[in-house]
Amino acid sequence: MNSNQIPGDFLPINGTDHVEFYVGNARQAAHYYMTAFGFQPLAYAGLETGLKDRSSYVLRQNKITFVLTSSLLPESPVAGHCKLHGDGVKVIALWVDDARKSFEETVKRGAKPYQEPKTFTDVNGEVITSGIYTYGETVHLFVERKNYKGIFLPGFVKWDPHYKPAPVGLKHVDHMVGNVGWGEMNIWAKFYADVMGFTQLVSFDDKDISTEYTALMSKVMANGNLRIKFPLNEPAAGKKKSQIEEYLDFYHSPGVQHIAMETDHIVETVTALYNRGVEFLKVPMSYYDSVLSRVGKIDEDIAALRDFGILVDRDDEGYLLQIFTKPVEDRPTVFYEVIQRKGAKSFGKGNFKALFESIELEQQNRGTL
Repeated sequence: MNSNQIPGDFLPINGTDHVEFYVGNARQAAHYYMTAFGFQPLAYAGLETGLKDRSSYVLRQNKITFVLTSSLLPESPVAGHCKLHGDGVKVIALWVDDARKSFEETVKRGAKPYQEPKTFTDVNGEVITSGIYTYGETVHLFVERKNYKGIFLPGFVKWDPHYKPAPVGLKHVDHMVGNVGWGEMNIWAKFYADVMGFTQLVSFDDKDISTEYTALMSKVMANGNLRIKFPLNEPAAGKKKSQIEEYLDFYHSPGVQHIAMETDHIVETVTALYNRGVEFLKVPMSYYDSVLSRVGKIDEDIAALRDFGILVDRDDEGYLLQIFTKPVEDRPTVFYEVIQRKGAKSFGKGNFKALFESIELEQQNRGTL
């Protein structure tokens, strides 16, 4: 048994293998993620490697791997996805030891198949993948790569351009948040419990996550070794349109709302991101008047946190620091969270109100509140 596995876990997952985005222009999107977020070029597949319908650029920073894929044909599924949703996450790929067993166990429990197990080979060995659907058009791809020594996947070649801006200290995916429709949170929480063997870490209702105007509900589902954490959000009734409703209006289905990436030095990481043009949500300055009385002593300079709008929260095991970008494309859909955990295992419940007020300000500017 792999040391990461939990006895009785029918779907052992080692971690996030990669996240694939379907985008309108993968070459330009890759330049953005390199320039703005410090991702490093890794691999490429396209016309030059024999692909006729798409091109894919693979970027990596520590243990975070993003794949940016765009269509070369107007009628392809990639093009259709971009037309409906804009740029967005299509594939959340999970690193497993046995892709066939992962597929069989999840389909047996009710998952809708996306891809039967397939073996891909080249001179570096073989990779086996399989996949199931989750909320909206999002899929989970199971990736078994224990017999592969290549750079990414068969069919990809090394991508080594001259342009390589420095990394910014992002380490790994902490969690990925899915927005689902009205009344669907419990349905998808049950899916992750029944089909994938996840357990519920925490639940927030509209009393926990609300302001004067908007509200949402959320449940956090996690796998056995806690490497994979998926909060699921659904809208809740409020006086005005919530951020979840806004997302659903523009994405036109449930989908991945944001990806949280962990760093060991949030002030340094956010300084680098800010200097590269990444825009962050700003919380009211009054937040910092009482934050230390709420969370107690922290190692960081509160003035530096205030300058950038970095939030702080504490649980029984420590504290965390977090900040959220504005949406990274024209549709107000996908954004990112940068998080530093100093013992805390939670998700920043004490910051929800300040965060939502800052999001509502952005919604007001967009005319979508």
